[in-house]
Amino acid sequence: MFKRTFERTWSSIICVAALAALCVAQGDTAQKIQAPDIAGSWSGTWGIYSPARGAESPKNICKQLDCKIESKDGVWQASFEGDCGRPYKYSIKMEGRQVGAAVLFKGTTDLGPKDGGVFDWIGRATDKEFVGFYTSASYTGVFSLTRANK
Repeated sequence: MFKRTFERTWSSIICVAALAALCVAQGDTAQKIQAPDIAGSWSGTWGIYSPARGAESPKNICKQLDCKIESKDGVWQASFEGDCGRPYKYSIKMEGRQVGAAVLFKGTTDLGPKDGGVFDWIGRATDKEFVGFYTSASYTGVFSLTRANK
């Protein structure tokens, strides 16, 4: 009887140790995913999206959009530049967090009364693409960027 109890106890200890080792190994793997390097130049398009008027032709198809992202002390700063009837350039602080191999962004910025006022937006950046959705009191839209040719 002592032998059987000893074997069960020993088997239980081995199972618990194996389970603990597996959990630690999975935790280490999750921590080894490196944040994508999203700093640099991006280029693509943005456009107004109007789901309520899906049958109508869009007034603004897609416009060219250039972006430069810099990272300082864990905070990303994006400079967006393009033309929409007149040239524009906005510098926006981006709040982001790493999830797997992507950085998820969100933010609110006031572009001023000439440019639509306050906008909220969300986005996702990997090492190859930067996409997002924006909305304001008057507009909704999307943007899609890839690494700019050097």
